[in-house]
Amino acid sequence: MRKNLTATAAGGTTRRLLMCGVVAGPLYIIAVLLQILTRDGFDISRYPASMLSNGDQGWIQIANFAVSGLLFVAGAVGLHRARGPAGWDGTWGPRLVGVFGAGMIAAACFSADPADGFPPGTPVGPPTSMSTQGMLHFLVSGVAFLALIAACFVFGRRFAAAGRRGWAALSMVTGALFVAGWISIFVVQGSRVANVAFALAIALALAWASLLAAYRLASTRRDGIALTVV
Repeated sequence: MRKNLTATAAGGTTRRLLMCGVVAGPLYIIAVLLQILTRDGFDISRYPASMLSNGDQGWIQIANFAVSGLLFVAGAVGLHRARGPAGWDGTWGPRLVGVFGAGMIAAACFSADPADGFPPGTPVGPPTSMSTQGMLHFLVSGVAFLALIAACFVFGRRFAAAGRRGWAALSMVTGALFVAGWISIFVVQGSRVANVAFALAIALALAWASLLAAYRLASTRRDGIALTVV
């Protein structure tokens, strides 16, 4: 009896952790969309969402990074607890999602520098120098992006091995689009189309991570044991 109660409690904890992952992506996306619509002078075709951390209302995006990051870390723990038989990719998939979440938390601590007229009052044009905080933001964001891209391909490989072609394709395509969008903002710097495409790629990857948590939540028994091996 005690063993069953322990297993049930463990399953409940795993489901709550996975629910955090389900909420994380939509929360971040909605918070950014609301700021895009309401922040004076912000244009997603010119500025990355991380620049919303600046200005009098910058605390909103900082909080968005911190809360969403914590939720993704919790979701990653849930993915780890609900995973199938351990293997290199079975273990590292959840860890990579956790690294991404930790990167979001770090992005809350180190804000991107103001630039090119945002927030209002900032000189127009690229900055002549980058602050230490700005460099750290660039670094932690890069690590977070790489971790999420790797997670897409790691889980895609696992889904393919399990014969779940739809999930495998979604995971691989999401990772590939993220890579393409990220490269494009460097190849065609200043392109508004590239900036919007990258923003959409990030949104897609966040949605994928939350859908993954939802999938694992749906595939667990009440005692927390995974029904499927992916």
